[in-house]
Amino acid sequence: MKIGRVAGTVVTTICSPVFQGRTLLYVDLLDLDGNETGRDVIAVDAVGAGAGETVLILDEGNGARQVLEAPDAPVRAVVVGVVDEIETNG
Repeated sequence: MKIGRVAGTVVTTICSPVFQGRTLLYVDLLDLDGNETGRDVIAVDAVGAGAGETVLILDEGNGARQVLEAPDAPVRAVVVGVVDEIETNG
């Protein structure tokens, strides 16, 4: 799992049928202090997240396909939660 901030959406005119009716989000990955890591990911939105929100990303293909209930989908990452707060011990 990874944490990121939604930077925007990705719009496609031609795509795999599994993406029909689904939103693709462009997400900047964050460290535990909330700073951008310089890495990003495009993830299928499964929770209705929006721009600027901090999200929890499942970035493992098989698990992502299971969340979407699409075993043959060309998917690696999926947004599975909106983060309210990050608390660390130190």
